[in-house]
Amino acid sequence: MSAAARWRSRLCRPAEVPHAAQGRAPPLPSGFPRLRARLWPPRLGPARPSPAARLREAAGPPAARLSAPSPVQVPVPVPVPAPPSRPRPRAPARAPQASAAGAGAVRGRCGDAAGGAVARSGQRAAAGGRQLLLLLFLLPPRRGALRGRPACTMDWEVLTREISLYLESQVRVGLFGSGVGLSLVLGFGVAYACYYLSSIAKKPQLVASNDRFCRFLEEYCPVVTETYYPTIWCWEGRVQTLLRPFITSRPQVQYRNELIKTADGGQISLDWFDNNDSLYYPDASTRPTVLLLPGLTGTSKESYILHMIHQSETLGYRCVVFNNRGIAGEDLLTPRTYCASNTEDLEAVIHHVHSLHPSALFMAAGVSMGGMLLLNYLGKTGRDTPLMAAAIFSAGWNVFESVESLEKPLNWLLFNYYLTTCLQSSISRHRQMLEKLFDMDLVMKARTVREFDKQFTSVMFGYRTIDDYYEDASPCRKLKSVGIPVLCLNSVDDVFSPGHGIS
Repeated sequence: MSAAARWRSRLCRPAEVPHAAQGRAPPLPSGFPRLRARLWPPRLGPARPSPAARLREAAGPPAARLSAPSPVQVPVPVPVPAPPSRPRPRAPARAPQASAAGAGAVRGRCGDAAGGAVARSGQRAAAGGRQLLLLLFLLPPRRGALRGRPACTMDWEVLTREISLYLESQVRVGLFGSGVGLSLVLGFGVAYACYYLSSIAKKPQLVASNDRFCRFLEEYCPVVTETYYPTIWCWEGRVQTLLRPFITSRPQVQYRNELIKTADGGQISLDWFDNNDSLYYPDASTRPTVLLLPGLTGTSKESYILHMIHQSETLGYRCVVFNNRGIAGEDLLTPRTYCASNTEDLEAVIHHVHSLHPSALFMAAGVSMGGMLLLNYLGKTGRDTPLMAAAIFSAGWNVFESVESLEKPLNWLLFNYYLTTCLQSSISRHRQMLEKLFDMDLVMKARTVREFDKQFTSVMFGYRTIDDYYEDASPCRKLKSVGIPVLCLNSVDDVFSPGHGIS
């Protein structure tokens, strides 16, 4: 007996007789509504004759039945055609062959009605073989299957397509189609929006030295009183700092470089953006000039510096970028670099730029350590400066608090170690010049900014201890001595300048 015959004998077993007797197909396992609707369509048309009448019609007249002891021929309806999308030719009806003894046994046990039910069950199996064949995936083969059962026509193509459609519908309905997943997404979205609007988006806290300056800022710089909405998907300070190098744009700026000499024999690199096409200030002698100070190890190529120059260009201003010693690619002529507390190089640059354009308005803007250096300069000079106004962004007001914040485990991993390696790289190219005064091997072993400042920066500028250097570099101790209007912007969650360090 072949494998297909064993499966057919397994599927068309006598257990289906009660369903056939009731005039309905055998039930499928629960969970297959789509297959039930597609593979067992409702039958339309005139009423069928009774099972007994069909048996008598198949057997012929009484004389023929007495003279012809051949097996009973049970007519089988034509199988249900495939779905309209893929028409299939009708297969000829095949009548299952049964012996006379077998037919007599059926009639003896069940009578005419039961015999008709068995024949009807065979017809159902032949016409609805696609439904029964679904069990091939669920039942294992069994030896010793009974022979002589009605054959089941197998339509593998239709079966495969129907199972695929069923599985796809179940996947779609799975989480979101049931409404549970959609409810979770909506609930999370509403909760996140409420948290963002209540705890993240806030108005800046404006602190001014007097009411007159406060009213001036509210009138001419209204953004300081408007609610600040950070990027809704990236509002945390650390994440913004990490993503900025990857998603920021870099405007194209053409510089004119200038090297100026210092009193100790060193040199400073200045990058000029003259903005000769200025529409608002076509006269170069009266065109306002903005001095830009980058952050730690920063140069004129930083993206935030390029954007500041781009904004100044739209206003018609001229810009000049102050690059600290040995940072922008120039040679280090003396064993000296820079720090946040020493303002000698900045003073030389300010006087040099002002001497070139004495009739033009002169302003300055500093970022991070550049802002600290500018604040220390303004606190030192007071009103005795050619600068008319200044803007400070993300300055570290208290160096002790800034270093302590950077030494937290996560911040050290994300920022502190990287900054330390950047500082070491900035001086490694000048190793021959610096080895005269410093133990460079010890400096290169530093793993934090504090260790680098202790072994290198504080020693270079003559501080007795690292604490003396940090105290002198903190702008918060000199803020009251500033004699010109200064606008300072800080973020409360800034890792480099924590909110509790602003006083």
